[in-house]
Amino acid sequence: MDWSDVRNLYPNQFVKLKILAAQIEKDKEVIKDVAVIRPVSNAEATKELLHSKGDEVVYHTVHKQIILEVRQDVG
Repeated sequence: MDWSDVRNLYPNQFVKLKILAAQIEKDKEVIKDVAVIRPVSNAEATKELLHSKGDEVVYHTVHKQIILEVRQDVG
């Protein structure tokens, strides 16, 4: 599902997503396609993000794009 569609379905709220397609641009990962797992309340958002694994993320629909910072693990 396209992020703009998610934003229309879940305006101004957090959603838990599964990343289906992404593109790396320099040190950023631009998310192109997602599947909605479920909407998340403001109170639960941090907890859900901390428990997310692999290709899952919690993001707020106020953002026009999903852009994540790519970090390199050291050690």
